[in-house]
Amino acid sequence: MRKGPGREGEFHFRGEHSRELSPEDRQRFNRNAERWMQMTAEERRIMRERENLRRDRIQREAETALRDSGLRLDAEKRALFESRYMQERTRIEHSMRQELEAKRQQQLPALIDRLKKEFQSQQSHPSATAAPTASPKSGN
Repeated sequence: MRKGPGREGEFHFRGEHSRELSPEDRQRFNRNAERWMQMTAEERRIMRERENLRRDRIQREAETALRDSGLRLDAEKRALFESRYMQERTRIEHSMRQELEAKRQQQLPALIDRLKKEFQSQQSHPSATAAPTASPKSGN
């Protein structure tokens, strides 16, 4: 990876890696690289530790998946199976994060509207309680 001349803030892969990434993945990589460059040495160390723990966990899960599959593979095929498992697992998790974000974005307008109404009613009635969403029982 290197920064291109005259392209402040944009990172480039060397070799064939750049062809393997979609434009969206390239953009995400650039954002992450910029964030990495802004981190302190301690923050980078913590991120490396977290990433190593994540990779170790997924590696163990890949080994478990291979064992549970019942396949008996030689070392080369085993490494390929584990590599593919990790790649596909990453794709699945990315897809799930995108779905979660899309659902969040769909629900935010209703949340904001509810909060807006709640806090507007509190402004017009300063003695309102902290939980105006609970409706009082009528007729005692």
